[in-house]
Amino acid sequence: MLRRRDQQSSKETSGGISRPDADISAPPAQQRRRALFFQIYVITTIFLFAGLALLARTQAYLDIDLFISRFLQSFDAPWFAALMAAVSWPGFAPQALLVIGIFSLLVFWLGEPWEGVVSLAAAGAVQALNFLVKLLVARPRPSADLVSVVEELASYSFPSGHVMFYTAFFGFLYFLTFSLLRCSLRRTLLLFFFGSLVVLVGPSRIYLGQHWASDVLGGYLLGSLTLAVVILVYRWGKERSFLQSGANPDTGR
Repeated sequence: MLRRRDQQSSKETSGGISRPDADISAPPAQQRRRALFFQIYVITTIFLFAGLALLARTQAYLDIDLFISRFLQSFDAPWFAALMAAVSWPGFAPQALLVIGIFSLLVFWLGEPWEGVVSLAAAGAVQALNFLVKLLVARPRPSADLVSVVEELASYSFPSGHVMFYTAFFGFLYFLTFSLLRCSLRRTLLLFFFGSLVVLVGPSRIYLGQHWASDVLGGYLLGSLTLAVVILVYRWGKERSFLQSGANPDTGR
């Protein structure tokens, strides 16, 4: 055990990996406040999503949805259209599978096997949850006679699968980058990249005419809840999993 801790300490100082034990070392009062804020967030988000899902179930679109779609689509600059299309592109199959595989394997390769496992699990869980909720709500996609639709899709509209996937998967990669990497240009660029994808994917889905704004909001709400659960599972399993970074204490690798 001492040998393992020495190895981890060496990795922290020489490998650019930072492993702050903020949750463990924080005072009990601070931990209680964090737990309270988290509970308030979860309850509030669940109620907001449930209300939005009910609206989506009973109404094909809201007046504010139509206004936001037409407002965004009024920006017809070629660079803006290209940016919106580029942001959405990684979320479609088959490239989404390639993106998931590349980033998860990269995390494995960097010596973080448990993080790689959770990344894969996050991607799979959010896709399954999105499929189930779409079947339950059964909201149609935006119609081409109301807004400009780049390409018509056959699946249901609420909540946005792209937004859920980006929020849960890239959001988890953002969390890992923020938590594990020391302050550096690499860390800043990665945070900007992952954060930009999460922020821009919502407007891109509206701009392309494949979702309403309420679909996007529902995707962010349910995606953030999924991300919260993923982070809880990650933290729970980090101390219990045999897939520890730094590798095998028996071999000293």
